[in-house]
Amino acid sequence: KTRETPYDPTRLLRRPAVLERIALSDTTISRLERAGKFPRAIRLSPGAVAWRESDIEAWIAERAEASR
Repeated sequence: KTRETPYDPTRLLRRPAVLERIALSDTTISRLERAGKFPRAIRLSPGAVAWRESDIEAWIAERAEASR
């Protein structure tokens, strides 16, 4: 699936969008987040969290740079 909207650093991404963007499992994201190796989610309500798109893009860029 291609990205249909342009990058917006202020946009909040819900879990399904993050999972699609980084291609890791939900369990892996949770484990990395607890270990401080993944951006912290923002609690929107008791049952909803989201991540800043800018934080996710920065995390991806860091991984890409580290793999060189």
